[in-house]
Amino acid sequence: MSGRISARIRGVNHAAHSGAPSSAMRLSLAFGVLMLAGKSAAWYLTNSSSIFSDAVESVVHVAAVGFAAFALRLSRRPAGGRYHYGLDRVAFFSAGFEGALIAAAAVSILVTSIYQWRLGLPLQRLSLGAGITLALGLANGALGWHLIRTGRRHHSLIVEANGKHVLTDCITSVAAFGGVSLVILTGWKPFDPIVAILVALQILWSGAQLVWRSAQGLLDYADPAVEKALREALDGLTREHGIEYHGLRLLGHRRQVPGRGPPHLPLRHQPRRGAPYGDAD
Repeated sequence: MSGRISARIRGVNHAAHSGAPSSAMRLSLAFGVLMLAGKSAAWYLTNSSSIFSDAVESVVHVAAVGFAAFALRLSRRPAGGRYHYGLDRVAFFSAGFEGALIAAAAVSILVTSIYQWRLGLPLQRLSLGAGITLALGLANGALGWHLIRTGRRHHSLIVEANGKHVLTDCITSVAAFGGVSLVILTGWKPFDPIVAILVALQILWSGAQLVWRSAQGLLDYADPAVEKALREALDGLTREHGIEYHGLRLLGHRRQVPGRGPPHLPLRHQPRRGAPYGDAD
């Protein structure tokens, strides 16, 4: 019977174990380095505040994905030694760290854009810079959706958070392209820093959301949908086998972790009236 309970619980958790999250993080890191080089070149060519905001976001992305890849390796280690419950909670530290970096990048972009607006730095080679920025942004968009799907499929907050960061990077690229295009079309140069400031505010919001989600995980916020599904599965088993469960608690951050069994549940067996003695197991 315990085997059937374990199977039901695994069905609720939908756990999966493969090398896909690690491969996704390696791909993200490689893309991040290429994006940083391309956007830095575009900024150097143009002196654009909008493109600068895009390049700063890529700097943050490379730093964040490096930390996230390290956190992913830690989170997959089996429980034991001094860490009896494993290290999977490090995923929330990673997401919070990435969110904090995004927020810091937003502040940097705000300060630099306002400064360049007041100083009035000359813009140059805008068409070339806009083309480079748009191409890199579209590539980032495709990567971001891939990372988010991979993270959700394998229940990896680290990969999913990184995918959202990559999508944020894509949005900043498209916004930078829009700001530079407006300057090209109208000749009004303040469009460039104004768009950069709007991009910074959007990045700040994205970073704050990641930090908030990280805090919820560290405080063991439990998903009501998961709890409901688990209780329904357990209620069906109690009626079928004459057992009770009590003191059920869910750790909100935890899914089925590779190498570990299902969560321990305090069960009390009550044999059905009239059942043979041998059926009481």
